[in-house]
Amino acid sequence: MTRDEWLRASGVERSDALALLRELAGVSRAALLAHPEAGLDSACLEALERAAEALRGGLPLAYVLGWREFYGLRLELNRHVLIPRPDTEVLVDFALEHLDRSLAAEVLDLGTGSGAIAIAIAHERPLARVRGVDASAEALELARRNAERLLPPERPGGAALWHQGDWMGALGPEVGDFDLIVSNPPYVAAGDPHLAALRHEPALALVGARACADGLGDIRVLVAQAAPRLRDGAWLALEHGYDQAAAVRDLLQRAGLREVHSLRDLAGIERVTAGRAGK
Repeated sequence: MTRDEWLRASGVERSDALALLRELAGVSRAALLAHPEAGLDSACLEALERAAEALRGGLPLAYVLGWREFYGLRLELNRHVLIPRPDTEVLVDFALEHLDRSLAAEVLDLGTGSGAIAIAIAHERPLARVRGVDASAEALELARRNAERLLPPERPGGAALWHQGDWMGALGPEVGDFDLIVSNPPYVAAGDPHLAALRHEPALALVGARACADGLGDIRVLVAQAAPRLRDGAWLALEHGYDQAAAVRDLLQRAGLREVHSLRDLAGIERVTAGRAGK
């Protein structure tokens, strides 16, 4: 079978089929255009068909390929973690705006998953000491691998540090307070109809351990635990659902944070809310 014949017969979106050809057969778009008649060997065809079948069954492309780009970094992925979304880069942008490149800040990423947020911050702010917390041992193992591959071993801020457990309870008594705490926590409401489309992603990362009707169960606990661990002037910034900004602002204000405000994502939706400790 030729490259062009497989592309037309794959049964998946053209963009996804092109991605499979590139990743599994080493055929770029330019190579396909130049030589559509070139053949594919049997081993390559078998790998392409397995991947296309997974896509036809609804498995997201990022899981099929085993990676996703986030903040310019190629992150290894598997089904133990959420697929990083472009909107989450708004949270990273906020973090970088509030971290001085010349200071050795203490940073915490709660619910780190693949390590996407923590590693992006550590990559851009090499003096910062970054920690990531997750309830899933499998997620933390993936985050470790991503950090080892993407962060230079001689990084002045040291390697990212990983802690397993339930929010701030994962941190031992030797860990002090923070200059910045960020999180993309579970915030999907129990019974949300969109969960069906997200069935391949881990439920714990979507609805959390405290599933509830408004999706804020884990966020309430996170805010209550994290706010007291902020140094004076430090920020807590959270990603949340499209209709949760007002509720999250209220939670941050009730926790005693000031300068509370929300940031909009690429679609103009209030997606990240932040507040600052201090008087």
